[in-house]
Amino acid sequence: MAKESIKTAASNRKAFHDYFILEKYEAGIELSGTEVKSIRQGTLNLKDSFCAVKNGEIFVHGMHISPYEKGNIFNRDPDRSRRLLMHKREILKLHQQVRLEGCTIVPLSVYFKGPRVKVEIGLAKGKKLYDKREDAAKKDAARTIERMMKER
Repeated sequence: MAKESIKTAASNRKAFHDYFILEKYEAGIELSGTEVKSIRQGTLNLKDSFCAVKNGEIFVHGMHISPYEKGNIFNRDPDRSRRLLMHKREILKLHQQVRLEGCTIVPLSVYFKGPRVKVEIGLAKGKKLYDKREDAAKKDAARTIERMMKER
């Protein structure tokens, strides 16, 4: 059994800055053919996207996939809501944590796993301003230490 290649199409670095990621999940996504071709070209933006559970299904909102250049009439709306494909009990578990704990569901990255497009979503809790400052200070300290070690 050969390993499937994983190629990252886009990642949401802003999510790691704005949220504490508690858990990560992998989900499939329902796309049209021209959207897949557009993602292969790298025209995908996750910056302001989020996920919501509605009627036992999970949807991603705000994910911008630019129209495929050669798509003509087959192109869909670039900002439409797209359904994520997950097991029912995973969706119910996420929905329960969103309602009770005040968390949110954020797409972290979109990647190709073999021929299929997958979305990595994370159960996230918002950071306060002082948490963001603390993380920035830790990164600066680690960078400084690394720089000093290279000089030696």
